[in-house]
Amino acid sequence: MKSAKQGSRKAHEYPEPPAIVTPAQAEVPLAREERLENGARLYTVDIPGQEVIRVSFVFRAGTSLQEIPFSASATVNLLSEGSQRWSAAQIAEQLDFYGSYYEVSTDRDYAVVTFCSLSRFFAETMEVAEQILLYPLFPEQEVRTYCTKQKQRLAVERTKVAFQARELFSRTLFGAEHPYGISSPAERYDDLERDMLVRFYDRCYTGRNCFVAVSGRVDDQVRERIAALAGRLPAGEVLRPNVGEAISARYAFAGHPGAVQSAIRIGIRLFPRTHPDFIPMQVVTTVLGGYFGSRLVQNLREERGYTYGVFAGMVNLEYEGYMAIATEVAAAATEDAVDQIFREMERLRNELVGEQELRMVKNIVAGEVMRILDGPFGIADVTIENVQNGTDNGYIDRFLRRVREVSPEEVLAMARKYLIPEHFTTVVVGEADPALSGKVWGSVK
Repeated sequence: MKSAKQGSRKAHEYPEPPAIVTPAQAEVPLAREERLENGARLYTVDIPGQEVIRVSFVFRAGTSLQEIPFSASATVNLLSEGSQRWSAAQIAEQLDFYGSYYEVSTDRDYAVVTFCSLSRFFAETMEVAEQILLYPLFPEQEVRTYCTKQKQRLAVERTKVAFQARELFSRTLFGAEHPYGISSPAERYDDLERDMLVRFYDRCYTGRNCFVAVSGRVDDQVRERIAALAGRLPAGEVLRPNVGEAISARYAFAGHPGAVQSAIRIGIRLFPRTHPDFIPMQVVTTVLGGYFGSRLVQNLREERGYTYGVFAGMVNLEYEGYMAIATEVAAAATEDAVDQIFREMERLRNELVGEQELRMVKNIVAGEVMRILDGPFGIADVTIENVQNGTDNGYIDRFLRRVREVSPEEVLAMARKYLIPEHFTTVVVGEADPALSGKVWGSVK
């Protein structure tokens, strides 16, 4: 029975919650690397106690490698639509029966084919993976159905100001002919034929253009099974896109009659993640607009009510890197919203960030890293990104240590070095062109 003293204990007498501490380091298991005879590389991370296995086959087969519009995404999306042994329906039934997960994605540089399964059904899942990766048929009817659907989907997406702004921003930041800036008419799906996908597959889905990231319960038997599968890819040639020189323009506008919102994209080409200034600039970008309570959110959402959200981030590509700010605002607020974004950049260029704010931002950056690392799937994603950037999983620990070192003075120095208004590209998609008012936001060198 509680004493009278215990029963009358007040809330303020309970212990204080523990202080928030930025992690000083991250213990991320290093991936075991193995190079196969056909040039493929295998990276395995064994995580004891896990009863799942995730395998990602990463091919240098992104849109920057395609010679025919939409062939990169069509190829990876149609890999599972029929093989020498099974139809598309049978492949789907096999994956469903064993509770396995299958996913594909593509970006400018890479295509990723991922399989996840319980450990006890790993062998059966790899049988399906073998059919998908080594013996895809790309049936003509499936190609036509896919192209029809994608053409319609793209036409719908291009009616949205946010999607239009994303494409226009890429063209304006890199140039309309640059592999990172090209966007093709939806009608080009009509020209896509099965033989084009087969040629792209034969050229890009090879050992020398592939690495495999595996995490979870990875014993020797699992590793050998995956190595045997990856080793059966034809060796092929090492591919590199002809990226050429990116040429940025200062400003671009696309009209969208009747739009109640304007989509705004503002950014600058900087550098990939391997650059020594990438980490401190990631801190700067987070202060500016990298979390819900950031300066841009406080300004555009909380103080002015122009938008539901605004975000700034560092984007890392294989041959380029850039910083971008994205938001959609009320049409009448377009010009002032752009002004406010540049004013917040000027604040960072002229005022030291407070210690308390910087400490919170460091906690947010570190917390996001720790969230991503929660479990074998996140570790696999981190392993893939590190391999793509020519480093290892030890980078995460170095990243956190470097974040902790960033001072208010370094934030100011980075802002003065890179947040130069006339070097930025500004893109607006909406009903009215704010540049018609005579507004000039500088020029890009």
